[in-house]
Amino acid sequence: MAGYECLKTGHSSLDAVETMIRYLEESGQFNAGRGSLRQLDGIQRMDASIMEGQTLSAGAVAGLEGYLHPICAARRIMTDTDHVLIAGPHAHRLARHFGLARLIHRKNSTPLRNKPISRKAKNPKSLALYRQLGMYDTVGAVAMDRSGHLAAGASTGGVAVMLPGRIGDTPLIGAGVYADDTAGAISMTGLGESIIRTGMAKHLAILLGLSWTPVRAANHALRALISRIQGEAGCLILDRTGRLAIRHTTRWMSAGYWNGRGKPVVKNRFP
Repeated sequence: MAGYECLKTGHSSLDAVETMIRYLEESGQFNAGRGSLRQLDGIQRMDASIMEGQTLSAGAVAGLEGYLHPICAARRIMTDTDHVLIAGPHAHRLARHFGLARLIHRKNSTPLRNKPISRKAKNPKSLALYRQLGMYDTVGAVAMDRSGHLAAGASTGGVAVMLPGRIGDTPLIGAGVYADDTAGAISMTGLGESIIRTGMAKHLAILLGLSWTPVRAANHALRALISRIQGEAGCLILDRTGRLAIRHTTRWMSAGYWNGRGKPVVKNRFP
């Protein structure tokens, strides 16, 4: 796996998270980077964030158009500016300034700018099934390096049938992503509106900081999400001792992990 190979060669957890998410954005198989969904005006707008747990530094981008790797833009915002989150046209200008890779669609792929999605695409039964299957496909990663430092990140193209300008949980530190060496690293996926309303990533970090296990913290937070607001989410959690949990309320969630021993574990459903 690209992320582990990065750690194996002595790179930081932040490098590993960025490398893994770049790979997923490039693939076009997920709702991130090349494969991002279009908003209702036919334009792909992407969000991403990245955070490291040693100094709590973070960077994020929202509504980025035309660039292949929003996770790279998020990291440059973290390292090269005094800010955490930059959105819209100004994020585009920064990505251009940093010389980041443009999003060029392959032959026969969906063009970046297209006609607005037709009303026929807004079939309520299809959308209900889409939600039941958990087909959100936000990509994320968490990692711990040799020094014990943690990092987390996420990248997304949003959800099906989005109003132009809609921003979900992914670029919001404490909602979609959080990392703290004293607690753990968390990356969320799912229905962004419900994740924002419950501040899921920070909530999980607080529980980890109280010495809850990742499994206990995930089960508690996800049950609360369902009982309070009927939300839908999945999470990757890595605590400061290296314990991992992958949990979700949706029917499916494709994820994988590897600690360097045996074979990588990749499944589309976790208990």
